[in-house]
Amino acid sequence: MDFLQYVVLGFQVCLQPVNLLYCFIGVFIGTLIGVLPGIGPIGTMAILFPVTYKITPISAIIMLAGITYGAQYGGSTTSILVNIPGESSSVVTCLDGYQMALQGRAGPALGIAAFGSFIAGTLSLVALMLISGPISQVALKFGPPENFAVMCLGLTLVSYLARGSILKAFAMAVLGLLLSYIGLDLVTGLARFTYNLNELMDGIGLVPIIVGLFGISEVLMNVETEIQRSMLKGKIANLLPNRQEWKDSIVPILRGTGLGFLMGILPGSGPTLASFLAYTAEKRCSKTPEKFGTGMIQGVAGPESANNASACGGYIPLFTLGIPANAAMALLLGAMLIHGLQPGPMILSEHPDLFWGVVISMYLGNVMLLALNLPMIGLWVQVLKVPYRILFPLILLFCIIGVYSINTSTLDILFMILFGVMGYFMRKLDYEAAPLVMAFVLGPMWEGALRQSLLMGKGRFSIFFTRPISAVIILFCFLLLLSTAFSVFRRKQEVLRSLEKEE
Repeated sequence: MDFLQYVVLGFQVCLQPVNLLYCFIGVFIGTLIGVLPGIGPIGTMAILFPVTYKITPISAIIMLAGITYGAQYGGSTTSILVNIPGESSSVVTCLDGYQMALQGRAGPALGIAAFGSFIAGTLSLVALMLISGPISQVALKFGPPENFAVMCLGLTLVSYLARGSILKAFAMAVLGLLLSYIGLDLVTGLARFTYNLNELMDGIGLVPIIVGLFGISEVLMNVETEIQRSMLKGKIANLLPNRQEWKDSIVPILRGTGLGFLMGILPGSGPTLASFLAYTAEKRCSKTPEKFGTGMIQGVAGPESANNASACGGYIPLFTLGIPANAAMALLLGAMLIHGLQPGPMILSEHPDLFWGVVISMYLGNVMLLALNLPMIGLWVQVLKVPYRILFPLILLFCIIGVYSINTSTLDILFMILFGVMGYFMRKLDYEAAPLVMAFVLGPMWEGALRQSLLMGKGRFSIFFTRPISAVIILFCFLLLLSTAFSVFRRKQEVLRSLEKEE
């Protein structure tokens, strides 16, 4: 099949009524979650994980994907109208978006955020379709040693998922690996780390861990945080930017799209970093950088385009190599594995309906989001008024029902609560959950590839270094670890120097 035939296949899959419905549900929930401060797309995906057991794999991935890029749209609404970022990637939108709203230009700010997001999402999807094929063709040459090397790269990149301490990130990764080995050994059939509990013979489920670490802990953190909301008064009008505003915004939109797409491909970057870099780039490229923060439309167009492009770019390493670039992609990887789908180079040839259906659904989802975000501004403003004392108990109820419905097991609920409390204290102590989840998902694949490789090499580890691709990837892993160690050492040296100067 050629490129156009694959695109037609994608439309055939996506235009099925059930897939269109789940696409709409995903982008609608994503927008809603983006509008509500304190509830991110990762926690929402975790809460909805149990739902994916009852629907087809394609519908499930389409819905979860809709949440990831839909949240980027919704986050701009609260940033502009309330000066509270509904999503972390919309933090910089507050700087100029809210100032535009105070000047009576909330309409153009919301309009350029929506149109910029749509343009960025469309261009990124075209790039996704063009790049994924060649990358997967190269990856088809991979055997167990190469797959093991790629898994090592994924585990090494845990350090780039960390926003804080790298050592803490690696500690969480090790814990994730240990948790993934609970249950029966795949080769010998012996029980590992089960402590003679029959309930642990199948291991710990991914869903209780994710719902606990992201959903329950999110609620516990927000319960103790008082969010002040000062709603913007007045009617919102003129959602369509005028000619001059388009002239000022088109270059930032294109620049933010390119920068965001590249940041999405790089592990650990994600929409938040992309939006910050896009804002910095616009400020540096502007002839009047001192005006940024006073209501410059470029400060809205660039970051909002970048975070949507980044959300699309993250699908390239996920689909072609099976490596999640960020926490949201790690959850999508888990969802695919739950449905018996192995992300990687074979996904395009073995399941083209899944890949192209999801990609085309993202384009249609962007069209839906454009329709949702402009005419329904009034609805999102009303949603912002929902008291959190009503919202959070409902979220907890959905978590409990969802986790219990999978295996009808009270043990899963206990695990969810355990990991929820654990996730709460992890956040308090600046231990991040994303490395743990990523290692938990990659752990079984990493172990399986290692065992297969050693069987091929008759027990010799030299097999990883006699095959060129695996040797290069493992060498790259060592270089990444050395650079990480060097950066940690340099930071400690800078701290010591600063302390010496104070003395």
